[in-house]
Amino acid sequence: MSRRLNFIDLFAGAGGLSEGFIREGYEPIAHVEMDEAACYTLKTRAAYHFLKSEKKLEIYKQYLKNEISRDGLYQEIPEDVLRSIINLPIGAENNPEIHKEIARQLNNREVDLIIGGPPCQAYSLAGRARSNNKMKGDPRNYLYVQYAKYLEKYQPKMFVFENVLGLKSAGSGIYLKNMERLFDKKGYNIQLFTVEANNFGVLQNRKRIIIIGCHKDLNIILPDIEAIRWHKKHTVNELLSDLPPIKAGEGVDKFVLYYKHSIEYLNNAGIRNGINILTQHVARPHTLQDKEIYRIAVEHLLKGQRLSYTSLPDRLKSHANQHSFLDRFKVVDANAEYSQTVVAHIAKDGHYYIHPDIKQNRSLTVREAARLQSFPDDYYFEGVIEGKNRTAAFKQIGNAVPPMMAEKIAHSIKNILSNC
Repeated sequence: MSRRLNFIDLFAGAGGLSEGFIREGYEPIAHVEMDEAACYTLKTRAAYHFLKSEKKLEIYKQYLKNEISRDGLYQEIPEDVLRSIINLPIGAENNPEIHKEIARQLNNREVDLIIGGPPCQAYSLAGRARSNNKMKGDPRNYLYVQYAKYLEKYQPKMFVFENVLGLKSAGSGIYLKNMERLFDKKGYNIQLFTVEANNFGVLQNRKRIIIIGCHKDLNIILPDIEAIRWHKKHTVNELLSDLPPIKAGEGVDKFVLYYKHSIEYLNNAGIRNGINILTQHVARPHTLQDKEIYRIAVEHLLKGQRLSYTSLPDRLKSHANQHSFLDRFKVVDANAEYSQTVVAHIAKDGHYYIHPDIKQNRSLTVREAARLQSFPDDYYFEGVIEGKNRTAAFKQIGNAVPPMMAEKIAHSIKNILSNC
């Protein structure tokens, strides 16, 4: 290739989708994201990639060790790199300013690819179940219209659009049909894939829709990304085994040593990738009642059973609803090939993500949740206020695209894009 393929990431979140494309050698032109905390995460990751390219990773390590502040880290990074993270909601009000900054970053180059997916709450089954009117009238239902406007403006060769399975059924399928019509009108043929993250090597049960669009002027045959398989079998225990055992309320946000040496899966997945500095391995504090329930849940799993809320002693029941969500206390099975889906609700409590080690008796840490999503350990999730970031970090992780899955999708279309 005479040049690196480039991309714009819309609704970028914490950058999981982008990370996969960067690993495959693509150049990010801009990330557009409305959440301020996620934008700090994107800036910190941009700092990592810049310092890595400049062979100055010691500076990034200083940040992970808490030897320099976030502002101190950013002072080492060119302004253009940080400005490429655009903290604005996509929409008519902000699009002119977003386009102005993208134009500055592009510097008269063409755009190869647009990636990203609008927030999924409007399409998700869980989001509709919690909504009194099934998300009808929610403006997030129509953010795909904005996505299409960016396709029209930048005319990328291809686009990659990620969303939840509920997109197929939301509005009895009308949103998906309207998307197909709109993308066709903007000049793109599309193909819809239903993928499972565990087929890409992610140790998590996570089903998603990937829509890949190709400009009609190009004669492109897409690869079948549903056929991608990670052939080796691993267990969740391999993902967690090298982390220091901690109890509820324990741990260190910045710089703690690993418990054991790395193993094959962690190396092959890029989770342990050479920077042997562990961060954000801090356990939530839990009430005595919750810890007792966690013990019971782990004991059930050790017997090959899952805890139903109705089987708890009455003194431990505090929820009036005993007819639905009966698996609200759920252990991450260490012996399974993949965990339950990591969702943004993990930011509210850890009851659905109980650590399998009964001695630790707690829910997962930010780092453990990030590993289930296949983020490398040197990926630092920021909050708006430095050091005050656990809830924001969990939310970003739950909403993210697993980088391992993104990397394999990026790889599968790389040769096609290069030859266009």
